[in-house]
Amino acid sequence: MASGKLEKGRPPRLSVRDQTLETLRRRIISLQLPPGEPLSENELAQELGVSRTPVRESLILLREEGLVQVFPQIGSFVSLVDLGRVAEAQFVREAIECASLSDLAVDAAGIAGLRDILASQRDAEVKGDVEDFFRLDEDFHRELLRLAGHESAWTAVNSAKAHLDRARRLSLIDTRPVSTLIEQHTAVVDALEADDLTDADNSLREHLRGVFEDVKRIQASAPDLFSDGTASRPVRRSIARLS
Repeated sequence: MASGKLEKGRPPRLSVRDQTLETLRRRIISLQLPPGEPLSENELAQELGVSRTPVRESLILLREEGLVQVFPQIGSFVSLVDLGRVAEAQFVREAIECASLSDLAVDAAGIAGLRDILASQRDAEVKGDVEDFFRLDEDFHRELLRLAGHESAWTAVNSAKAHLDRARRLSLIDTRPVSTLIEQHTAVVDALEADDLTDADNSLREHLRGVFEDVKRIQASAPDLFSDGTASRPVRRSIARLS
């Protein structure tokens, strides 16, 4: 007889709604569904092989997160990148990550682990794999928090930065070379290895704040990808046109 309990060692299976939500959220943040993209419940349900109900429920939750906008008699759209939310997420991220540096006690093994991530980032750069680099960028910042004993704080960082992540991905496509980001990561690690927390803090802040300059440059060429928080009907725009 089945006990109804979860088997040890196995993650719980996501419901159809949660799987649909996770898939749509990932596509929005990765820009597979770009800012301003119209969203059809029927088309998404057919594409994902689910009924309209989990799609509709997922769009409601994504709307609450600010990633989807619904316009009566018009339809649902991927929201534009909200500049206010980008700034708020950047504030949270910088506050948490920079504060954690004072608790870092990085030994040789910790430095070696960070440099392994940097080496993998260089490999991703050579391959031109933006998605792999973005994942490794996340790994680098999460590892800094782990070494400081604050890995659990990554949850707070991650939940705040959906709009920030879209802005960061746009910057990888259009403005800041991956090599520059790797150099900035390297500067942080070099400072930590030299036990210079002031330099590490300055380097990390400069790195994190770079997204604001990136956004300004992207806005100059594609202002319709961004919003100041007011509800205006988005205009469909292909990310490919930015390159």
